[in-house]
Amino acid sequence: MGDQSAYQQTLDYLYERLPMFSRIGKAALKPDLTNTIKLCTALGNPHEQFKSVHIAGTNGKGSTSHALAAVLQQAGYKTGLYTSPHLIDFRERILLNGIPVSEEWVVNFVSQNKSLIEEVNPSFFEITVAMAFAYFAEQKVDIAIIETGLGGRLDSTNIITPLLSIITNISYDHKDLLGNTLAEIASEKAGIIKEDVPTIIGEQNDETERVFFEHSVHKRSPLQYAESLWSLVRVKQDAKYQQYKLVNNAKREMYDLTTDLLGNYQQHNIKTVLTAVEILSHKGFNLTVPGAINALASVKKTTALHGRWEWLQENPTIICDVAHNPAGLSEVLEQWKQVAATTKHIVVGFVKDKDIDEALGLFPKDAVYYFCNADTPRALPAEELRATASPQGLAGNAYETVANAVLAAKAQMKSTDALLITGSFFIVGEALSMCKFENVQI
Repeated sequence: MGDQSAYQQTLDYLYERLPMFSRIGKAALKPDLTNTIKLCTALGNPHEQFKSVHIAGTNGKGSTSHALAAVLQQAGYKTGLYTSPHLIDFRERILLNGIPVSEEWVVNFVSQNKSLIEEVNPSFFEITVAMAFAYFAEQKVDIAIIETGLGGRLDSTNIITPLLSIITNISYDHKDLLGNTLAEIASEKAGIIKEDVPTIIGEQNDETERVFFEHSVHKRSPLQYAESLWSLVRVKQDAKYQQYKLVNNAKREMYDLTTDLLGNYQQHNIKTVLTAVEILSHKGFNLTVPGAINALASVKKTTALHGRWEWLQENPTIICDVAHNPAGLSEVLEQWKQVAATTKHIVVGFVKDKDIDEALGLFPKDAVYYFCNADTPRALPAEELRATASPQGLAGNAYETVANAVLAAKAQMKSTDALLITGSFFIVGEALSMCKFENVQI
């Protein structure tokens, strides 16, 4: 495990010295790729030493990244996975075959490159991207799945030339940074489309279709639309699995699929992953649809994915989801309606730069609320959230910590009740780290 204090000191150095978007928001962003290029040049251009898949999108990119990594791992490939943000431990961002980078490696990387860090003065995200690329190159991965942090065009990860680019979907989030229309946001995400590199679009939308088409023509990038290639019909769902009938629309082949990805929204991501499997199989990877279906049964176990319609406990039911924008919350709250319970309880908190009024308008009025704020400077204070929610008919108390909110909810619940924990990665991360729930190993 390494020297815990050295690891903690290294993280403190990164958090305190480097501007971090997840903590302070917009002020942390560097609006170009200069710093990432400087860092990677000094490190010997590690991003040019491995094959990759690049994934952007408003929602679903984390699930899609993990699911595709699981498929590649199960097929026997040494697979790197870079995602953000983390829920509990920084090392979740950089995985090799589902195992986090070691504390010792992180400590050594930062100490060996401290003068470079001080000279370039990158953001937290920029140094994390460079760190991941250096690790994957050093470990000689067969392929790395790289998730963008924010947007695409100017995202630090966008110095790679991947085998395949994926854009999961486009909806409203980070309007102050990415644009006020879906077309503007799509244009930023389309920045990951590269010359002669195929692109998958996970979900189609009339407002964004033209943007992607124009980018793909300009870059000679063949476009594939996952929604038109695959159909899924759910036949069963419980607290551990969803079961689907899966149809390849072109070949008219039908399969049975069981997956541990539980959100209704995962059907979009599954179609995207299966489309990626077909493309990568034409690029020299020994991947098959039956093999992918087998891997999709145990994504969470294979890649340590947490916080996506995750059942933490039954009797009473406790579910968490990292949904944090109106599009994501709309999907989650629609599914929440299907959960049977005598009384429903919701622990919720947001960060300041979200469209709070629109998000709150999606929440049910008949639930008991526990408004809270995570331990981050960007958190919207719980009392402010409660005051904003009250006129919308959402009643409950404010709690200064996530832990207090969860404990208060658990104290109120009967065995036939249900609790949803949602609103941000930070809320879910703190809930997971405080509680060892019966169904989940953190």
